[in-house]
Amino acid sequence: MGIVLTGSIAFDYIMTFPGKFRDHILPERLDRLSLSFLVDSMVRQRGGVAANIAYTLALLGERPTVMATVGEDFDEYRQWLDRCGVDTSAIRTIPGLLTASFFVNTDQANSQIASFYTGAMARAAELRFSDLPARPDLAVISPNDPGAMAAYVQECRQQGIAYIYDPSQQIVRLETEALRQGIRSCRGLVVNDYEFALIEKRTGLDRAQILEQAEFLLVTCGETGAVLNTQAGESSIPAVPEHAIVDPTGVGDAFRAGFLKGYLHQLPLELCAQMGSLAATYCLESRGPQSHSFDLAEFVARFRRHFDDHAALDRLL
Repeated sequence: MGIVLTGSIAFDYIMTFPGKFRDHILPERLDRLSLSFLVDSMVRQRGGVAANIAYTLALLGERPTVMATVGEDFDEYRQWLDRCGVDTSAIRTIPGLLTASFFVNTDQANSQIASFYTGAMARAAELRFSDLPARPDLAVISPNDPGAMAAYVQECRQQGIAYIYDPSQQIVRLETEALRQGIRSCRGLVVNDYEFALIEKRTGLDRAQILEQAEFLLVTCGETGAVLNTQAGESSIPAVPEHAIVDPTGVGDAFRAGFLKGYLHQLPLELCAQMGSLAATYCLESRGPQSHSFDLAEFVARFRRHFDDHAALDRLL
């Protein structure tokens, strides 16, 4: 069945306030705080970790399956993913609920007031890999309802499904033992540098201990690139220079997609990570996590301006 992506699907509502929140907050009235801000603009973007990864994987020529729960407002989003080449057959609509949504209002000082509505994502634990028409070759367990993430780990272990573990934003919500279990059986762990520090603190596991169980540990480090750790050693993966910095939203998800493209085709892990670096840059150059665009030939040509693949990418074309 190829790859199945689990994780969040959400709408992001992004608003801008033409002032500063602090000018309208009375410290002596915090116990009775009641404010309403008239915003200048609002945009709704398609988001969610699983959908973002799937979008870029589809640009790279794959047809990933997304397994997630969404609300009654998802029809237009589903049609978009279908047009992009994503398999949405395992996305279940939950009657009476809305799709998970993130609401953020940013003022002129870049201060933010935000809320996250879990919505249908709270029902993600109802989904099972065993309900799919075939067992996947690879699963990705990304940020989602914490109970669902723990259940997916257990099911992958029981069914022998290889999976990549990407707990990222939910590290603080997952039980410590659930984190350890997720790492213990994974094919690889992917997090950013801050999240890796949280994992070390929460679980007591260091790089060497993780690599006793996982094939690789991939730590993204923002503008400095990423670090790939395997039993063979450590490799630094530089960031691909961007034409312009437009919006960092979803850059980490695009990195994962680029890495997964190479991984699915059994390319060397360092090459996979370099592909992730380029995919991340494409996302950085566009607004929102699903607005960048390229075809595979363009991707390979740009890749070769920065890295030497020794013709390994020819098999993808």
